[in-house]
Amino acid sequence: MRYDLVIFDNDGVLVDSEPISNTILAAYLTELGHPTSYEDSLRDYMGGAVHRVHDLVLERSGQRLPADFDEVFHGRVFAAFERELKPVEGAVEVLEKLAGDGVAYCLASSGSHERIRVGHRAAGLDTWFDEKRIFSSQDVGRGKPAPDLFLHAAERMGVAPEKCVVVEDSPLGVRAAVAAGMDVYGFTAMTPAERLSGATGLFEDMRELPRLLA
Repeated sequence: MRYDLVIFDNDGVLVDSEPISNTILAAYLTELGHPTSYEDSLRDYMGGAVHRVHDLVLERSGQRLPADFDEVFHGRVFAAFERELKPVEGAVEVLEKLAGDGVAYCLASSGSHERIRVGHRAAGLDTWFDEKRIFSSQDVGRGKPAPDLFLHAAERMGVAPEKCVVVEDSPLGVRAAVAAGMDVYGFTAMTPAERLSGATGLFEDMRELPRLLA
């Protein structure tokens, strides 16, 4: 393989969480008086940390979200994860291939450590990721599209940025990987290819990934 470390985004790449979380986010924002469609939520918030929701709502409406917004939102999302969340089709096969070939991998997510853990338990991916392989925007000062999270993951894993490859499904994540000086493959199962145009390459089926990285 051309790379020493594969860095996965989590939501939408390893766990099929984006439809669940964006449906809940759109409904909750609308409930609070900020009309938001599912498509709006995907466009504006997919791949970003929750502070991006606060920032954009304040910028657009001049109003702050309630102090308990994060707690209520995450509570609804976690409950839905427990009922519905599944791994992205083909993700387990890719992890098996990397582990079998001895290729290092980790994840770097805009989500909180709690969100990652809840999702992995629900989707059955927790056995693939111990704490040393999980990095969250909570660990750095700036989330995606800043490069900080990916650079932090590479440093902690002991791999130079130019020897890392990122797997992402959001424009914010692609921008972050490019800014970090890493190759990045855009997963287009949910995101239109044109929105990931800065990526090194694009693919639609997770099972295609090992061939692209070889």
